[in-house]
Amino acid sequence: MTYNSIAKEKEIIINYEGEKAYKMSSEMELYTAVVTSAMGDSFYESRDGRVERISELIRKVSPEFVAKLAIYAREQMNLRSIPLFLIVELAKIHNGDHLVRKTMDRVVLRADEIMETLACYQWRNGEGKGMKKLNKLSRQIQEGLKNAFNRFDEYQFAKYNRDNLEVKLKDALFIVHPKAKSPEQQDIFNRIVSGELKVPYTWETELSALGQQTFESEEEKTKAKRECWKKLLQSGKLGYMALLRNLRNIIEVGMDMNMLKIVHDRISSRDEVIKSRQLPFRFYAAYRELTNIQRPEVQYILEALEKAAEHSAENVCGFNEDTPVFIACDVSGSMQFPVSPKSSVMNYDIGILLTSILRSKCRSVVAGLFGESWLPAVGGPQCGALENTVNMHRHVNKVGFSTNGHLAIEWLMEKDIKADRHYVRMVNSKAFERVAGYFKDGKIIYGGRTDASDRFIEPTLIEDVAPDSPLMTEEIFGPVFPVITMDDSGKSFKDKVIEFVTSREKPLAFYYFGKESDGWEVIRRTSSGGGCINDVIMHIANENVPFGGVGNSGMGRYHSRESFEAFSHTRSIIATGTWIDVPFRYMPYKMFTLVKKLL
Repeated sequence: MTYNSIAKEKEIIINYEGEKAYKMSSEMELYTAVVTSAMGDSFYESRDGRVERISELIRKVSPEFVAKLAIYAREQMNLRSIPLFLIVELAKIHNGDHLVRKTMDRVVLRADEIMETLACYQWRNGEGKGMKKLNKLSRQIQEGLKNAFNRFDEYQFAKYNRDNLEVKLKDALFIVHPKAKSPEQQDIFNRIVSGELKVPYTWETELSALGQQTFESEEEKTKAKRECWKKLLQSGKLGYMALLRNLRNIIEVGMDMNMLKIVHDRISSRDEVIKSRQLPFRFYAAYRELTNIQRPEVQYILEALEKAAEHSAENVCGFNEDTPVFIACDVSGSMQFPVSPKSSVMNYDIGILLTSILRSKCRSVVAGLFGESWLPAVGGPQCGALENTVNMHRHVNKVGFSTNGHLAIEWLMEKDIKADRHYVRMVNSKAFERVAGYFKDGKIIYGGRTDASDRFIEPTLIEDVAPDSPLMTEEIFGPVFPVITMDDSGKSFKDKVIEFVTSREKPLAFYYFGKESDGWEVIRRTSSGGGCINDVIMHIANENVPFGGVGNSGMGRYHSRESFEAFSHTRSIIATGTWIDVPFRYMPYKMFTLVKKLL
């Protein structure tokens, strides 16, 4: 799915802060609302307000877009609640085909999402209280949940058969009425009704059983925990997410290096990371938690987390080693809320983590933090992404709580360009000396700074340049732009320009800025390899038009057909028959004299 687009008509609207902004399309606004927010209150918008806004947007876009967005949010962004909400809202306005059911087959991936879907439906539909709202369950939702019931086994049902759910598993079975695909599955359905599902063995049940025991000392208790964790690690029954969440517990019981190697190798395994579908901030949360433990073996596990974060960031698209990046992290008061009720990771940590990840992927990254003020170039890319995030996090309270993002843009526009890695240097010292030597041929009106040791030449404008100066007769190949002023007496400006251009060698390109009709007149009365009116370079970028010079500016053409002809040789051959050879072709050409007299 492609969401990034520029509206043809930029309608100005008023945003939540009462300021002017560009209006997004309904599709873009819906996408943004879905992928950038959780189903809870935020600083600028309440949960109820966001819910109603999303619901309204769903009615403005095509049902197919909503379905694709729900699948994208679940499969690509690993979101759970919002895709279910999209399906419930879609079912209220769309029917007549199997779109909702097919979407649910892609979105409902865990057994507890059956109950969560029903709870969402109960919340968003009908009158009445509690379960009464589910008596008129949408047929589309029902068919989708029937399929879901047939995808899970007893272990999965038992794992999520919780009493704290708004809609219980037993109630869901009675509401949906799934048809068992086998006698074995019907037996599972019967045990759901009777409450006799087998309690699944998990690492939690193992530790829970340990917690019921009594020990003579804390040392004996720690030893028992260590053996329990060792057993779980060796059995492979500890899930990846569970391992990630319990790293501190595993380290604090004094696990030996053989067991820690198992932990290290599994945490850093690319296959395990991809399979678990963990977001990078999960590794950051674990990393930050471990930094509070004063044990020598911690560094070994921190290295594994750095590697895991690197693997999880492989799907960050649109950036490569050569992509220049400017990223300003909002750490103002509106971002100082946790990403979820039980998380210690703040919203602003996500932006900082993204900055650190991009620093590890791209050579040229300019970054900083903003709130009331702007703090540029915090930390550095010399360390891993997670360590760099922790380092940047320490500066959060230095910029204040207001939101002055414009300061970052102003700084970017005004900062010293010599320190900016986006500006390249001259190719060698000889080229530097040649271009820097041009500065004496006129008056510098902008720029002019140089650094021979770094081969740096600041973008420079020079006026009062003589027509015969090397600046006007040679190709510069450097960031220097000469300016010649034409007086307004005598001939028209156009005539003076034309006279100046035609009196010199023909240029490779001719760029005219002004009224388009005047530009065409000047172009017709001059000669150049190519050119643009009110633009530059674009005649080179268009592969459908020929590019090349004329006169001293070059020979030949390339692009499209001209490229083929430039690298081809048209061979001329004349063939003469053997049946006759006329004598007048040869000296002394008596026949030509006779013909001339006759004429």
